[in-house]
Amino acid sequence: MPRASAADAARTAQRILDAAIDRFTADGYAAASVDDIARAAGVTRGAVYHHYADKRGLLRAAARAGHERVAAAVVRRADGETEPAEQLRAGCHAFVDSITTDTAARLLLVEAPAVLGWSEWRGLDAAASVAELREAVALVAPASDVAALTQLLSGAMNEGALWLMERVGDAEARAALHRSLDRLIDAVVSSPAPPR
Repeated sequence: MPRASAADAARTAQRILDAAIDRFTADGYAAASVDDIARAAGVTRGAVYHHYADKRGLLRAAARAGHERVAAAVVRRADGETEPAEQLRAGCHAFVDSITTDTAARLLLVEAPAVLGWSEWRGLDAAASVAELREAVALVAPASDVAALTQLLSGAMNEGALWLMERVGDAEARAALHRSLDRLIDAVVSSPAPPR
């Protein structure tokens, strides 16, 4: 019997990952079984373990994919602006919107930190949207404050997204969050400009 090509293997791994994201999002990590994920992906349990080692590894891959999707949305929106302050603003708003309208919110902000641990989760976050946020903050804030401001804004946006998760479909809550986020960004932008 011929072995699967690398392209076939990648498609299988992606089907498994997509099924896992659906199950982790709908049921949570604890309730999502590897058997259910395998069945939804149309593969055997062995295939899941071949591609992802274990259920935790599958959650790690799902979280990484979610972080990358959110970061891509941030970059797309920020790149539509030319002024650094507006790039920061657009990227922050894109983060809140993308994480709360995507399947990513529960997976990224509830399940992944609980299962992977805070340190590993922060590493995944730091490699994606936090890296983009740090670059944007560096363009509008003093170098000595960039790290702290990045963490504060990141934490505020994560908490805001969790708050919105409890208010699904509440347009006024979303608008209030965006207005409040603008106030935070205005404070960052009004700090002394970094030396060029």
